[in-house]
Amino acid sequence: MFKVIQRSVGPASLSLLTFKVYASQKKDSPHKTSVRVNELSLYSVPEGQSKYVEEPRTQLEESISHFRQYCKPYTSWCQEIYSQTEPKMQSLVQWGLDSYEYLQNAPPGFFPRLGVIGFAGIVGLLLARGSKIKKLVYPPGFMGLAASLYYPQQAIIFVQVSGEKLYDWGLRGYIVIEDLWKENFQKPGNVKNSPGNK
Repeated sequence: MFKVIQRSVGPASLSLLTFKVYASQKKDSPHKTSVRVNELSLYSVPEGQSKYVEEPRTQLEESISHFRQYCKPYTSWCQEIYSQTEPKMQSLVQWGLDSYEYLQNAPPGFFPRLGVIGFAGIVGLLLARGSKIKKLVYPPGFMGLAASLYYPQQAIIFVQVSGEKLYDWGLRGYIVIEDLWKENFQKPGNVKNSPGNK
């Protein structure tokens, strides 16, 4: 074991010594001349001036160019529609993923409540025979009634928000009808109490 330690300590101790090395110039070497870039064959510049000549376009290139110009408005329209619908589609996909995650980890009693709400919709369909308006009103109404029994706070919030939206839509409709009435039925010659007829 002593021999192994002795051999390994010896080269390690040499690394601790410092000494300087000086390089000397060779006096025998002849003085070399430097080569310029244009003398190298790789970088040789052709003599004379080159001129760019455009090749004539073929029939195929012309038809492709006309086709691209013809399709340009449609492609820009498609890109605009895609840029408008992409965020909506991403939010829809995210909503689907969130719904799937919620259904995988549903709270206790969720699926029986969902069954009762769905059954109320089927009862609404059965009671709405004969009239298309009843078919549009009864199933959502019965489902909403069943859902409001299980989720009263959310039902109150839904009624408040939908009431505000219905009021806004009614107000907008009233304004549009009033504008149409003024434009079509109250022309300046038809008004009895106009300032010029006193």
